[in-house]
Amino acid sequence: MKWKLTARFLLSVLSIVIIVIFVNTAILIGFFIFQQFSNYNVSQYSEEKYVRDFQQYIDINNGTPSVSKEGLQQLHQRNAWIQLLDHNGQVVDAHFAPDKAPSHYAPIDLIQVYKYKEFDGDTTVYVGSKESISYLIGIKGSGVTRYIMHFSGSSVLQFMGKFGLLIVIADLLVAALVGWFFGRTLTKPLYAMIERIHHLKNHEHKPIKMPGGVYKPVFENLNEVSRELAAHEQERKRLEELREEWISNVSHDMKTPLASIRGYAELLNDGKLSPYEQTEYVQIIEKQSLHMQDLLDDLNLTMRLRHQQLPLSLTEVNMVQFIREIIIDTLNTPQYEQANIEFNASKDIIKHHIDEHFMRRAVMNFLHNALLHNPSDVSVNVHVDDHSITISDNGSGIAAEDLEHIFERYYRGTNTEQTLGTGLGTAIARDIIEAHGGTVTITSEEQQGTTVSIRLQEGEKE
Repeated sequence: MKWKLTARFLLSVLSIVIIVIFVNTAILIGFFIFQQFSNYNVSQYSEEKYVRDFQQYIDINNGTPSVSKEGLQQLHQRNAWIQLLDHNGQVVDAHFAPDKAPSHYAPIDLIQVYKYKEFDGDTTVYVGSKESISYLIGIKGSGVTRYIMHFSGSSVLQFMGKFGLLIVIADLLVAALVGWFFGRTLTKPLYAMIERIHHLKNHEHKPIKMPGGVYKPVFENLNEVSRELAAHEQERKRLEELREEWISNVSHDMKTPLASIRGYAELLNDGKLSPYEQTEYVQIIEKQSLHMQDLLDDLNLTMRLRHQQLPLSLTEVNMVQFIREIIIDTLNTPQYEQANIEFNASKDIIKHHIDEHFMRRAVMNFLHNALLHNPSDVSVNVHVDDHSITISDNGSGIAAEDLEHIFERYYRGTNTEQTLGTGLGTAIARDIIEAHGGTVTITSEEQQGTTVSIRLQEGEKE
């Protein structure tokens, strides 16, 4: 994958360089041709036309040529000179000609003078004719320069081919080196990113060194995702272990009442029991069956809460009276009839919209926990305020390692070995309160007591 990304980048760079080379070459050649033709048409053509048209100012009488006054004015304006030659090349008349100008021209001299600047470096000589008379016109400062080139077509093509091939090879090498360098710079972090995602896919959550540059935020986010996934994975495994342990405990708890129910049912079938024994065995069977029902109800309720499928039937309730009734019901229970529970409220009427059945389940869970998991002389205080319910005790408290997991499903603390339970009560109570839009927090210190703070949703109070 790493080399594929680098190769694609290199191919893109090389393609761009090749296209640029061809386009630049075409533009350069076109510009050169255009420039040559422009110079020729503008400068060369205008000077040549002037020399050809100058014959109108040359008069020939009896074979003797002369230049008219208008022609002389034209020469003066052009800063030019003229020599008139007969058919033998002899100069028969001249105007403004330099002193070193020859008085006789052979045909080869005319060619030489036309091709090169023979008199000085700033004069261009043109050749014209009228009838049997030839004439030379030299224009000073015309700006026209003649270059004579002799070349072989095949040698020029070979030179251009070699030179062009050399340029292409050099450009390709430079582009390859530059592309390789930038390709590694760009594709190396991409490769590391792909590898990182592959590791996450395989549940490998090892931290990696974060490169700098534009990719740094990406790797920071990937490391953050990795940390979160690792935490979720660890939490999932722990919950799986807790659930398996809970299932094992529930299975054990189910077997115990089932064994009791079966044993006492067999005794009842004997028909040899006294009425008192029959009544006692029936009560035991009923008690064990109710315990089994509680186990199944807790399991069903926690699954519904987990998937947020708990239907609430909200009604307006006076929370002061509601909590007072829960405390009275608790004290009327034989198990807690000697309990020391103190109740107070900031007002006589504090109304909220709640589902009485489920909210009763949540509050009773916290209240019963305060009584059940503490010594018999524990004191419990319940306080109701506008938007909160506080249940505090002065009992033995909760260990720090247990407090950390207090709201987790299937978790049973270290001080619950001697009590029946499913490990779902506190989690269910928390989920019920949150389903009402509230929150619950528990604070505790060992040998100092525990405080449960239930915060109700403020918008539901009237």
